[in-house]
Amino acid sequence: MKIAKFIDHTNINLKAMTKDIKKTCQEAKRYGFRGVCVNPKWVKLVKKELRGTDIKVVCLIDPPIGGSSHQKRMEQCLKVKQDGADNLDVVMKINVAKQGKWDEVLEDLKEICEIVPSKVIIGSGYLTDEEIKKASEVVKKAGAICVKTSTEKGPLEHRELKEKAIHLKIMKKAAPGLLIKAAGKIKTLKDLKMMVKAGADIIGTSSGVEIIKELKNKKRS
Repeated sequence: MKIAKFIDHTNINLKAMTKDIKKTCQEAKRYGFRGVCVNPKWVKLVKKELRGTDIKVVCLIDPPIGGSSHQKRMEQCLKVKQDGADNLDVVMKINVAKQGKWDEVLEDLKEICEIVPSKVIIGSGYLTDEEIKKASEVVKKAGAICVKTSTEKGPLEHRELKEKAIHLKIMKKAAPGLLIKAAGKIKTLKDLKMMVKAGADIIGTSSGVEIIKELKNKKRS
């Protein structure tokens, strides 16, 4: 497998500057990553930097728990579409889901998924196994292209990767036909391979360069 094509190279650091985002884009082009994932303010720049490549412009929407109003979420999604986003990584309304208001979660996501092909972050670290299953089913019903575990910055993402692997398997079974994305604390080649083995089709990480260098060093040895 071509490891780089699994990776959405991620820079969601709130302190990132123009030079940092440009560096992230240069790395994506150098190593041939699947996409570059950034916060909304950088979408227009990333689109410009990646022009002429097949690398996807991915935008993170409403971290960490999808707490904004539906109207604000829609406005942001429409804006980043205009700026050139190819994919959204949109956080499900996690607090609403925890209250069992799945119809409200579904209606919010259905409208968003019509704007730009969307990967929906369910925040699996917040959820029970049964809630992960239900969330994955709702994400599929909403018309998303992918269900994703978490953001890199999620406050409950200090859990073991083995637990994340279990979440991936639940997601895969609950939403057949959807892509599965793993993110959060995936820093090494071993981590990436564990996630892929558990069912991940896409890996969100800010450690993509280090992972590819590790792979190349192994091939040389």
